[in-house]
Amino acid sequence: MTLISVARRIAAVIDSAQDGSRLTLELQRVSETPSLPSQAQLHAWALAALSEQSGPVELVIRIVDEAESQALNRDYRGKDRPTNVLSFPFETPPELPAEAAGNLLGDLVICAPVVAREAAAQGKSPISHWIHMVVHGVLHLQGLDHQNDAEAGIMEALERKILASLGVADPYQIEKET
Repeated sequence: MTLISVARRIAAVIDSAQDGSRLTLELQRVSETPSLPSQAQLHAWALAALSEQSGPVELVIRIVDEAESQALNRDYRGKDRPTNVLSFPFETPPELPAEAAGNLLGDLVICAPVVAREAAAQGKSPISHWIHMVVHGVLHLQGLDHQNDAEAGIMEALERKILASLGVADPYQIEKET
Protein backbone atom coordinates (compact mmCIF):
# COMPACT_ATOMS: atom_id res chain seq x y z
CA MET A 1 0.00 0.00 0.00
CA THR A 2 1.43 3.37 -0.98
CA LEU A 3 1.47 6.51 1.13
CA ILE A 4 -0.96 8.10 -1.31
CA SER A 5 -3.47 5.25 -0.96
CA VAL A 6 -3.23 5.43 2.84
CA ALA A 7 -3.81 9.19 2.72
CA ARG A 8 -6.86 8.70 0.48
CA ARG A 9 -8.31 6.10 2.87
CA ILE A 10 -7.84 8.39 5.86
CA ALA A 11 -9.36 11.34 3.99
CA ALA A 12 -12.35 9.23 2.93
CA VAL A 13 -13.04 8.13 6.50
CA ILE A 14 -12.73 11.72 7.76
CA ASP A 15 -15.04 13.00 5.01
CA SER A 16 -17.68 10.39 5.90
CA ALA A 17 -17.47 11.24 9.58
CA GLN A 18 -17.72 14.99 9.02
CA ASP A 19 -20.77 14.93 6.75
CA GLY A 20 -23.06 14.32 9.72
CA SER A 21 -24.07 10.92 8.41
CA ARG A 22 -25.07 7.99 10.57
CA LEU A 23 -22.53 5.99 8.58
CA THR A 24 -18.76 6.23 8.54
CA LEU A 25 -17.48 4.26 5.57
CA GLU A 26 -13.91 3.15 4.96
CA LEU A 27 -13.42 2.06 1.36
CA GLN A 28 -10.55 -0.25 0.42
CA ARG A 29 -10.10 -0.80 -3.33
CA VAL A 30 -7.85 -3.75 -4.08
CA SER A 31 -9.40 -4.77 -7.41
CA GLU A 32 -8.19 -3.19 -10.63
CA THR A 33 -11.58 -3.74 -12.29
CA PRO A 34 -12.64 -0.64 -14.24
CA SER A 35 -15.88 1.26 -13.58
CA LEU A 36 -16.18 0.63 -9.87
CA PRO A 37 -18.78 2.56 -7.87
CA SER A 38 -17.62 5.72 -6.12
CA GLN A 39 -17.33 6.06 -2.37
CA ALA A 40 -20.35 8.40 -2.41
CA GLN A 41 -22.45 5.78 -4.20
CA LEU A 42 -21.40 2.98 -1.84
CA HIS A 43 -22.10 5.25 1.14
CA ALA A 44 -25.62 6.09 -0.09
CA TRP A 45 -26.49 2.45 -0.78
CA ALA A 46 -25.18 1.24 2.58
CA LEU A 47 -27.00 4.06 4.37
CA ALA A 48 -30.28 3.05 2.69
CA ALA A 49 -29.84 -0.48 4.05
CA LEU A 50 -29.32 0.94 7.54
CA SER A 51 -32.77 2.50 7.60
CA GLU A 52 -33.82 0.21 10.45
CA GLN A 53 -30.51 0.56 12.29
CA SER A 54 -30.40 3.00 15.19
CA GLY A 55 -27.43 5.19 15.92
CA PRO A 56 -24.24 5.85 13.98
CA VAL A 57 -22.19 2.94 12.65
CA GLU A 58 -18.81 2.32 11.05
CA LEU A 59 -18.46 0.05 8.03
CA VAL A 60 -15.56 -1.12 5.88
CA ILE A 61 -16.18 -2.05 2.25
CA ARG A 62 -13.27 -3.82 0.59
CA ILE A 63 -13.46 -4.31 -3.19
CA VAL A 64 -11.30 -7.27 -4.17
CA ASP A 65 -10.24 -9.51 -7.04
CA GLU A 66 -11.19 -13.16 -7.45
CA ALA A 67 -8.09 -14.55 -5.75
CA GLU A 68 -8.77 -12.71 -2.49
CA SER A 69 -12.49 -13.48 -2.62
CA GLN A 70 -11.79 -17.17 -3.18
CA ALA A 71 -9.27 -17.33 -0.34
CA LEU A 72 -11.67 -15.65 2.11
CA ASN A 73 -14.62 -17.75 0.96
CA ARG A 74 -12.54 -20.93 1.38
CA ASP A 75 -11.11 -19.94 4.76
CA TYR A 76 -14.33 -18.65 6.35
CA ARG A 77 -17.11 -20.57 4.58
CA GLY A 78 -15.38 -23.72 3.34
CA LYS A 79 -16.26 -22.92 -0.29
CA ASP A 80 -13.22 -22.89 -2.59
CA ARG A 81 -14.49 -20.41 -5.18
CA PRO A 82 -14.84 -16.64 -5.44
CA THR A 83 -18.19 -15.18 -4.44
CA ASN A 84 -19.97 -11.88 -4.96
CA VAL A 85 -20.11 -10.56 -1.38
CA LEU A 86 -18.89 -11.72 2.01
CA SER A 87 -20.08 -10.15 5.26
CA PHE A 88 -17.99 -10.13 8.42
CA PRO A 89 -20.00 -8.67 11.32
CA PHE A 90 -17.87 -7.17 14.06
CA GLU A 91 -17.76 -9.35 17.14
CA THR A 92 -16.41 -7.94 20.37
CA PRO A 93 -13.70 -10.24 21.75
CA PRO A 94 -14.88 -11.90 24.98
CA GLU A 95 -12.12 -10.28 27.03
CA LEU A 96 -13.42 -6.78 26.18
CA PRO A 97 -16.57 -5.11 27.48
CA ALA A 98 -19.38 -4.79 24.90
CA GLU A 99 -19.09 -0.99 24.86
CA ALA A 100 -15.50 -1.33 23.60
CA ALA A 101 -16.92 -2.22 20.18
CA GLY A 102 -18.42 1.24 19.93
CA ASN A 103 -20.40 1.41 16.74
CA LEU A 104 -18.45 -1.00 14.54
CA LEU A 105 -20.87 -2.77 12.18
CA GLY A 106 -18.35 -4.92 10.30
CA ASP A 107 -16.72 -5.47 6.92
CA LEU A 108 -18.11 -6.22 3.48
CA VAL A 109 -15.82 -7.81 0.92
CA ILE A 110 -17.16 -7.45 -2.62
CA CYS A 111 -15.56 -9.20 -5.58
CA ALA A 112 -15.78 -6.80 -8.54
CA PRO A 113 -15.19 -9.39 -11.31
CA VAL A 114 -17.87 -11.73 -9.91
CA VAL A 115 -20.37 -8.87 -9.59
CA ALA A 116 -19.68 -7.84 -13.21
CA ARG A 117 -20.11 -11.42 -14.49
CA GLU A 118 -23.31 -12.00 -12.55
CA ALA A 119 -24.84 -8.73 -13.76
CA ALA A 120 -24.13 -9.68 -17.38
CA ALA A 121 -25.40 -13.25 -16.93
CA GLN A 122 -28.61 -12.05 -15.26
CA GLY A 123 -29.24 -9.23 -17.73
CA LYS A 124 -28.96 -6.56 -15.02
CA SER A 125 -27.19 -3.25 -15.22
CA PRO A 126 -23.86 -3.45 -13.38
CA ILE A 127 -24.86 -0.55 -11.11
CA SER A 128 -28.12 -2.27 -10.11
CA HIS A 129 -26.22 -5.41 -9.17
CA TRP A 130 -23.67 -3.39 -7.16
CA ILE A 131 -26.51 -1.73 -5.27
CA HIS A 132 -28.06 -5.14 -4.57
CA MET A 133 -24.76 -6.57 -3.30
CA VAL A 134 -24.17 -3.64 -0.93
CA VAL A 135 -27.72 -3.75 0.43
CA HIS A 136 -27.58 -7.56 0.75
CA GLY A 137 -24.25 -7.42 2.58
CA VAL A 138 -25.29 -4.66 4.98
CA LEU A 139 -28.44 -6.61 5.87
CA HIS A 140 -26.24 -9.62 6.71
CA LEU A 141 -24.13 -7.38 8.96
CA GLN A 142 -27.31 -6.45 10.81
CA GLY A 143 -28.09 -10.11 11.49
CA LEU A 144 -30.41 -11.06 8.63
CA ASP A 145 -29.80 -14.31 6.79
CA HIS A 146 -31.27 -16.67 4.19
CA GLN A 147 -30.33 -20.12 5.46
CA ASN A 148 -33.94 -21.34 5.32
CA ASP A 149 -37.11 -20.33 3.47
CA ALA A 150 -38.52 -18.30 6.37
CA GLU A 151 -35.31 -16.28 6.82
CA ALA A 152 -34.95 -15.85 3.06
CA GLY A 153 -38.50 -14.54 2.77
CA ILE A 154 -37.91 -11.89 5.43
CA MET A 155 -34.53 -10.82 4.07
CA GLU A 156 -35.63 -10.73 0.42
CA ALA A 157 -38.74 -8.68 1.26
CA LEU A 158 -36.57 -6.10 3.02
CA GLU A 159 -34.08 -6.11 0.14
CA ARG A 160 -36.91 -5.50 -2.34
CA LYS A 161 -38.21 -2.57 -0.27
CA ILE A 162 -34.79 -0.94 0.05
CA LEU A 163 -33.87 -1.55 -3.60
CA ALA A 164 -37.21 -0.11 -4.77
CA SER A 165 -36.47 3.04 -2.73
CA LEU A 166 -33.21 3.29 -4.70
CA GLY A 167 -34.96 2.76 -8.05
CA VAL A 168 -33.73 -0.81 -8.55
CA ALA A 169 -36.01 -3.53 -9.91
CA ASP A 170 -36.71 -6.67 -7.89
CA PRO A 171 -33.51 -8.72 -8.37
CA TYR A 172 -35.22 -11.97 -7.46
CA GLN A 173 -37.89 -11.53 -10.12
CA ILE A 174 -35.17 -10.88 -12.72
CA GLU A 175 -33.32 -14.05 -11.64
CA LYS A 176 -36.49 -16.14 -12.01
CA GLU A 177 -37.09 -14.83 -15.54
CA THR A 178 -33.58 -15.66 -16.80
